[in-house]
Amino acid sequence: MPDAKPLKTLRTRRKNAREVIAVLREEFPDTQCSLLHQDAWQLLVATILSAQCTDARVNMVTPSLFEQFPTPQHFADAPIEEIEEAIRSTGFYRNKAKSLQGAARALIERHGGEVPNDMAKLVKVPGAGRKTANVVLGEVFNNPDGVVVDTHVGRISEKLGFTDTGDPIKAERQLNEVIPREDWRDYGHLIIDHGRKTCKARAPKCDDCRLYRWCVVRA
Repeated sequence: MPDAKPLKTLRTRRKNAREVIAVLREEFPDTQCSLLHQDAWQLLVATILSAQCTDARVNMVTPSLFEQFPTPQHFADAPIEEIEEAIRSTGFYRNKAKSLQGAARALIERHGGEVPNDMAKLVKVPGAGRKTANVVLGEVFNNPDGVVVDTHVGRISEKLGFTDTGDPIKAERQLNEVIPREDWRDYGHLIIDHGRKTCKARAPKCDDCRLYRWCVVRA
């Protein structure tokens, strides 16, 4: 990515963010989390699996995974090799299986098998960093602690001049200042939708981009 220009004032970035969100809500009125889930545990599992993997692939794996292991207790008790085999196609399956089993055991031991609605507690669960925790807190509990910063969000937010860093933790702090709190959850979905449709990393469709006038790092 070309070098970004220096960040504009916080007031200007906030104004631009509101305008960007309004445009994206018009373009993607039905934006939502693309990971299929029925409860907080299933979303936690799906989000852990989504690391270095497409949401589409995760959604192909999770239905049979949850049939085989319906509850955290089933993940906790299963031979690790069985979990590995069930999630193999998502990539990095050994580390992910270890995280899933560790998460299940941590929830059983510390939280009665339930996913906590609390960032400080959730980030201590194996496999659940701030990004994963914010996904679960926002989608299931409607209580995000900040903006979810994945690859699309980090890249496009920098192009829009809302952030000036590739570090997801620092980018989240900057976005939390810029994005209205009531939009923290949907901002990520909207930006992901925009990234998949228009602002693709390798071949952005700048001529078709409704956000082009806000872009400070143009292809």
